[in-house]
Amino acid sequence: MAEPGLHVRLSQTGPIPLDVELSCAPGEVLGVVGPSGAGKTTLLRAVAGLYAAKAGEVRVDGAAWFDSAARVNLPPHRRAVGLVFQEHALFPHLSAAGNVAIALGHVPRADRRARAVELLRRVHLEGLEDRRPQALSGGQRQRVAIARALARDPKVLLLDEPFSAVDRRTRTRLHAEIAALRQGLQVPMLLVSHDIDEVARLSDRICVLDRGAVVASGAPGEVLGRPQARALLLGDEDAA
Repeated sequence: MAEPGLHVRLSQTGPIPLDVELSCAPGEVLGVVGPSGAGKTTLLRAVAGLYAAKAGEVRVDGAAWFDSAARVNLPPHRRAVGLVFQEHALFPHLSAAGNVAIALGHVPRADRRARAVELLRRVHLEGLEDRRPQALSGGQRQRVAIARALARDPKVLLLDEPFSAVDRRTRTRLHAEIAALRQGLQVPMLLVSHDIDEVARLSDRICVLDRGAVVASGAPGEVLGRPQARALLLGDEDAA
């Protein structure tokens, strides 16, 4: 029987060194942290199918999305991945509902508007469905990006610095909403962030990367209690 969740094993010596092995269970948030250039975004890109490592595997619920030995490498559109970036990446000429509907290609066209409105309600944007991104606040735009990620019915949710472009007050509010939202999501979630407190608050486990390798992993309190890991992360925070 296939083991549920996300399982990643990637290795290469260059051009970006990688020596990563990790798992994330359905409904679990795995925080991925480390200094700038540690390989965090490369890891997310490899899961999403935007980057292919020289060797390794990416498996979701037992299905191979990437397997270098078997020469399997599914393109991004065949991987059920929800992506949320710090830049929102919304289409300026589309409304909030239009931006969500663009990810609903698997839903009959006549049903897309209603499904988009439902997803926007889920992230507390009811009544703002017809506003374009420039008429929304930074926090509201990020909620649209989250709704769009959920529109794909993802098997994996990837969050790459999703709150760094908003002010601290809005960030705290989004933390609470993500914490509530995840209760109804039984998919693995990878969260990349430079904010140690943010990762500790939202993650079930933390994985620390340095130069493409996993140097520590475990519960947030356990990992952040290790002087070597904390010094590595605090150094990155000072540099940011």
